[in-house]
Amino acid sequence: MPTAYQTTSPLRQRFRPLWWLAISYVLIGALTRIVLLFMAGSGVPHNPLYWAYAFGVGLSYDLITFVFLGWLLLLYLWLVPKRLYVSRAGQWALYVGGAVTLFGLLFIAASELVFWGEFGTRFNFIAVDYLVYTTEVIGNIRESYPLGTWISLLAIATLVVVWLSRGGLQARDGGTTFLQRSKVVLVWLLVTVVLAVGIKGTLKDRTDNAYVNELSGNGVFEFFAAFRSSHLDYSRFYRTLPDDVAFKRVRELVKTPEATYVSDDPHDLTREIRHAGPEKHLNVVLISVESLSADFLSEFSNNKRGNITPNLDALTNQSMFFDNLYANGTRTVRGLEALSLSVPPTPGDSIVKAHNNENLFSAANVFNDRGYQSDFVYGGYGYFDNMNYFFAHNGYRAVDRNDIGKGETIHHENVWGVADEDLYTLALKQMDEAHAQGKPFFLHIMTTSNHRPFTVPANRVPQKNGTREAAVAYTDWSIADFIKRAKDKPYFDDTVFVITADHCASSAGRSSVPINRYHIPLWIYSPKHIPPQRVSRQMAQVDIIPTVMGLLNFSYRSRFFGADIFQLEPGRERAFPATYEKLGYLHSDVLTVLEPQRKLEQVKPNFDNGDAVPNTPVEQGQVDDATAYYQVAANLFKHGQLVKRPDDSKPVQPAPEPAPVAAPAAQ
Repeated sequence: MPTAYQTTSPLRQRFRPLWWLAISYVLIGALTRIVLLFMAGSGVPHNPLYWAYAFGVGLSYDLITFVFLGWLLLLYLWLVPKRLYVSRAGQWALYVGGAVTLFGLLFIAASELVFWGEFGTRFNFIAVDYLVYTTEVIGNIRESYPLGTWISLLAIATLVVVWLSRGGLQARDGGTTFLQRSKVVLVWLLVTVVLAVGIKGTLKDRTDNAYVNELSGNGVFEFFAAFRSSHLDYSRFYRTLPDDVAFKRVRELVKTPEATYVSDDPHDLTREIRHAGPEKHLNVVLISVESLSADFLSEFSNNKRGNITPNLDALTNQSMFFDNLYANGTRTVRGLEALSLSVPPTPGDSIVKAHNNENLFSAANVFNDRGYQSDFVYGGYGYFDNMNYFFAHNGYRAVDRNDIGKGETIHHENVWGVADEDLYTLALKQMDEAHAQGKPFFLHIMTTSNHRPFTVPANRVPQKNGTREAAVAYTDWSIADFIKRAKDKPYFDDTVFVITADHCASSAGRSSVPINRYHIPLWIYSPKHIPPQRVSRQMAQVDIIPTVMGLLNFSYRSRFFGADIFQLEPGRERAFPATYEKLGYLHSDVLTVLEPQRKLEQVKPNFDNGDAVPNTPVEQGQVDDATAYYQVAANLFKHGQLVKRPDDSKPVQPAPEPAPVAAPAAQ
């Protein structure tokens, strides 16, 4: 009596392991999606339609991804001759290959869970970006998670599944020819090409809930889609205006009362910023704190996390404190870009990591023209994210972990760098040296302690080491300790401390650009020069440096896109919250989001929870403003027009002092 294998066509026998792989991959995808759904929690409403969409569309993307992932096994099934294929060695090759493949797929699924826990999304451009820096990323994983235990459990699960499903990996061939197998491969190739050309990761984004859209995708597919879009040309992928119209609009948008254009060239944004009276050449210490979300502060969190920032909370009443500030992005490089160049984010790669990013018009240029020593000080190794190269080629002296001597005390370090207190010790060293040389200094300090694995020096904070709460509490302690140590320095009274965040601790939300995930604090602290006050006007991260320069009464040439918030007329405030491909423009209570394929979304965001509802009718003026800002910024960088020019260093005459008001005549 013929067996089931004998009644199956030879081609089906030969390619049966592909069915095993497909079923395994679909089941892994479904289980991953279930776990991610639970991890999303209240982010996904209890609506069966959302669930059906996530799992139905998700299944489609899993099958599409399988077509690409199946190629290695397909090539083996196609090319190996029958005699070798059905031999004992061929059978073991299938078992071992199947086990290795299954382990890899399970490892990717586990990695997705970790990535979702950190960023609230499937793999995206951040995952692509991190792949370049394997030392830091692998070190971060090893320090944050029990990697050995996880790998052991995944290996055991792999062996169990392969053993139980070994029938699907049986090497059978009832007599196929190479030509017959080639026809299968040809069809597979045609399907692969059609899917590669016709299916985009954005096709799934059809609901009003960002978590559901993410659940509907496939991590591997999203990873490669992000890889392909890492260099997005604005004019090719986004909504545009005629160049002359866009530049004219931006010239109007960046013009402020104290600024005068130096030429009538419609494509030139160079302005002379003129203030009355002498400049104040005070020292400036800019601290961009890793992941310091506004809601870590007691007044924004209502103490839900406990009182983990007592020193920063106290500093709020001693500083000029800005409580309505929004970051440019969700990555450190976006914060560095905003704080050094004062430009809206470019789609895809940050300018910090882009090619041809040298000699740009930067904050350091303005300070250097006044005799300052400008340093970028980082506690890790600044090759990460191209930081050292970028800053060293744009007016700064790059100082990093390599500049800490072997004999100097290091209280703690992890894969990202030394503890914040040791970073501040390094910064104080640079400040002392500049002061000894009779130079004012501008320091941009970038911290690392508030980053997973969240390990901090012992006996500094009561929170459990390795937790976010401990890292935030230590961030708070180390800033207070830094200011305390700086108070003993002869230059303290003439130093302005500017403390803000590079971005928030989380970027996940139910809307495409959850505005609450961009809310960051800003303190400007200088007891002898800047009286405490609360500033609640909406403000962009790109406005920080122009505002500081305004407080110093600088008169200078500028091509910054940001504005001195105290010169910007009320009602003109805006911010640029963005992801690597979704470009946001926040004006008042309306958020416009520009997306690839020239898509557009305009919503009214909820500033407390990040939700959003469509803004109807669409305010076309804001759409055009958003388009103009991003189009012009991308255009200027692409064509090398953001560079520092020789005329930028020429002194700008201060504005005339206002005429005294005559006393009224005596009656």
